[in-house]
Amino acid sequence: MKKTINPEALSVASTSANFSRYLQLALLVLAAGAIYPMLYLRQVYQSTMLEALSISNSELGYLYSILGTAFLVSYLPSGWLADRISPRFLISFSLVGTGLLGVWYAQLPGFEALLAIFCGFGITTGLTFWASLIKRVKMIAGESEQGRFFGVLDGGRGLVEALLATIAIALFAQVADNAGGSAVGLTRVIHFYAACCVILGLALMLVRDPQVKSSAHQPREKANLLQDLRTLMAIPELWLVTAIVFCGYHFFWATYSFSAYLQEGGFGLSATAAGLITTIKLWMRPLGGIGGGWLGDRFSKTGVLAWAMVLAAVGMIGLIVLPSLRVLGVLVFLVIFIGLMTYAIRGLYWAILDDCQVPLRVTGLAIGIISLVGYSPDVFLPLLNGWIIDHFPGFVGYQIYFSYVVVMGLLGVVATLILNKRIKSKAGKA
Repeated sequence: MKKTINPEALSVASTSANFSRYLQLALLVLAAGAIYPMLYLRQVYQSTMLEALSISNSELGYLYSILGTAFLVSYLPSGWLADRISPRFLISFSLVGTGLLGVWYAQLPGFEALLAIFCGFGITTGLTFWASLIKRVKMIAGESEQGRFFGVLDGGRGLVEALLATIAIALFAQVADNAGGSAVGLTRVIHFYAACCVILGLALMLVRDPQVKSSAHQPREKANLLQDLRTLMAIPELWLVTAIVFCGYHFFWATYSFSAYLQEGGFGLSATAAGLITTIKLWMRPLGGIGGGWLGDRFSKTGVLAWAMVLAAVGMIGLIVLPSLRVLGVLVFLVIFIGLMTYAIRGLYWAILDDCQVPLRVTGLAIGIISLVGYSPDVFLPLLNGWIIDHFPGFVGYQIYFSYVVVMGLLGVVATLILNKRIKSKAGKA
């Protein structure tokens, strides 16, 4: 006897499944938005950090280089962990660990202690967090939703970061103009971010993960790391995605220097004014990330990504040339426009991984490989930036640094066009 299917039951099940996916996405967005701002305070408070921590631009570069090195060492093991341990547990551990390191950071310790703290940040946000986050989003998104889900991840975390940054800059501004107020303000900001991480990490630990529960009884294939690596190395599209992430990430790193550039480029802006402008730039992340992801699903992920990289390069060229006229309005527009394009890039370059036909069982490892190479600028760009600014102080140093970023961004456009051609060629053969 043929079993009848109740359409209403199917509809209820579908609605429940979608709610579960959206809830998980929302929690992932909150986690990603809360965990990273404390690591990258330099994009709003660089000059204040140098003063409060009594370090030079080069020493600040060393701190971010040690952070990048910790990321580099962590990415492959991070992918391996993401294929084997509950993302909920890993993400909760990462948030609490980052928050506790932040409590130490808020003491404004010496340079050696800062090196240990930044190394710890690399472990809690790299080893146990990053691949788990990306793999989980890829798993809960449907085939036609990759652009939107990754766009919401980056745009949503940007919204969370912007909200937190707005509160943080208000806390900073209360005491910044007083004698010694900058150091006190920085301490307040770090304590605020640390508390957010710990509270959210503990809350996430209490939330059940239905995906993990439902997959717990499924048989797992025996893993062979060397065989998995050979499988991934034989996918040319995977290496093109790696090149795109590597080049696109240069734009994001350039935005970290905007606050210091506004203060040191001869525009006469205070730390609070520069922080306010870069905080406004952070509000472009939801628009850029979500908008870029939606356009990618609507038209072409690689096509929209290529245009975003071209426009970011054009904006950076404007930042190199036009501000010499000292027109503050143009400068502010360029900072915000580059931020918008950069966040669109970030909202898309993980979504194109879905076009590489990577087996799900090794998706975490693939994310680890892409991150290992793609985010390697974390290691050398802080050193390069610090060296250039120390040897070519003021506006000239930033012109040199931003020119290098433009060249790398245009190479990313070339890699994106090649990937687009390969994807279309494979689709034609299919």
